[in-house]
Amino acid sequence: WLSRGRPGLAALLGRLSDRLSRGRDRRSRRSSWLLLAPLLSPPVPVITAPPCSLCPEGAHRFQWIRNLVPEFGISSSRVKVLSSPAEFYQLLKAQIKAARQRVVMASLYLGTGVLEQELVDCLGETLQKSLQAGASSDLRVSILLDYTRGSRGRKNSRTMLIPLLQRFPGRVRVSLFHTPDLRGLLRLLIPERFNETIGLQHIKVYLFDDNVVLSGANLSDLYFTNRQDRYVLLQDSPEIADFFTELVGAIGDVSLQLQQDDTVQMAEGMEHPYQGDRGAYCARANQRVMEVISSARSRQELLHAQTFHSSQRGSSVLPQPGCQASGGLEPEPDTWIYPLIQMKPFGIQIDEMVTETLLTEAERDARIYLTTGYFNLTRAYMDLVLGTRAEYRILLASPEVNGFFGAKGVAGAIPAAYVHIERQFYSEVCSLRQQERVRLQEYSRAGWTFHAKGLWLYLAGSDLPCLTLIGSPNFGYRSVHRDLEAQVAIVTESKALQQQLHQ
Repeated sequence: WLSRGRPGLAALLGRLSDRLSRGRDRRSRRSSWLLLAPLLSPPVPVITAPPCSLCPEGAHRFQWIRNLVPEFGISSSRVKVLSSPAEFYQLLKAQIKAARQRVVMASLYLGTGVLEQELVDCLGETLQKSLQAGASSDLRVSILLDYTRGSRGRKNSRTMLIPLLQRFPGRVRVSLFHTPDLRGLLRLLIPERFNETIGLQHIKVYLFDDNVVLSGANLSDLYFTNRQDRYVLLQDSPEIADFFTELVGAIGDVSLQLQQDDTVQMAEGMEHPYQGDRGAYCARANQRVMEVISSARSRQELLHAQTFHSSQRGSSVLPQPGCQASGGLEPEPDTWIYPLIQMKPFGIQIDEMVTETLLTEAERDARIYLTTGYFNLTRAYMDLVLGTRAEYRILLASPEVNGFFGAKGVAGAIPAAYVHIERQFYSEVCSLRQQERVRLQEYSRAGWTFHAKGLWLYLAGSDLPCLTLIGSPNFGYRSVHRDLEAQVAIVTESKALQQQLHQ
């Protein structure tokens, strides 16, 4: 089941328990499942392979993830944790200016303010320099946004980017993902803004040559000034950069392509997302994305075999990890990166499976820190938080720092809705007498909004996290069921990087 992208065992058991118990008292229904959750879950996922006997001793306990996705081993010296929106914005501009081969940017949307225009101008200047350099430089820019969010209003993401398409034909690609679930009468009747609730391109990856920035932040002035988010820079990581280039390219291939005259069209031979057959479109999208994951896994497994398992014929001596053709030595990997993809419309549920397994397997006395700007955990995630043994510290946005606070119309009620969900969840915590094990806190900072999302895992007896999840998912219904999401699991043995993550 897991190899076909089905939900994890814990989630299936939880849903089955709910169905069998309908009509009974709600509290007794919940408590019976919560007591059984730790016992019913296998100690490791079914997908786990035996440890590699030729790998260095002390290899980390999360290597089972590489049975689902590629594993990238790097030195922790290549990982930098950013802390502020201003630092994020300045990094984006500096990386654009330094790019020589590729700029790949995936976001929900591009804003229309002064700061966003500066980013577009940076792209234009760098492309112009590349043209003037002639054959010595062949810069290509690929931008992936959501169609509905990027088309909102008369001035929008599309109008911001059309000048680049006109000035640099053949060097700039702007892809606009349109969910296959917004079609027919639904597409005609649901007004602008509200149509975004059906499904979005929500991935946030910013890539420059071989440097990759993973974040939950969009390309908008709020995210560059006073909206708290998370950002991690992976420097000089060509294999990871290749993976995300191919992933964004695959989604771009099944998306609408923006033209110089502000029209859109599908690439030749591709099924249309809302005019064509939905099943055929989703199958094609699944195929393209899974091809990227499978080919990257094969490349990394081959690299792993060459690094650790190859030996000269008749000799038991293994080559030193990281030996380069030039004779230079690379530091041995102490940090591993696992890309986790969630695209439920396409039948891809890797992130959901890994997240559920991490929550299930968190042992007694382990701590999990979890944060989201929009608290709306799926029922399966709630069950695991309430029913497993680890301590939880959950950080949420207070109503005043929710991005919708003070908005006009229906949007203005959204912060109150999240408070209601939070209160319901906390009532369950109290009814189970878990207030000491599961604690909720609200982020509040005058003049700021809060958009950070992620997970940190502290093993029993450790004051520092050995694993973090960072990327676009909010752990909610939309992230799991409707939107296109991507994040990475970063596992590290480096105390210095663990300290950065903890901070």
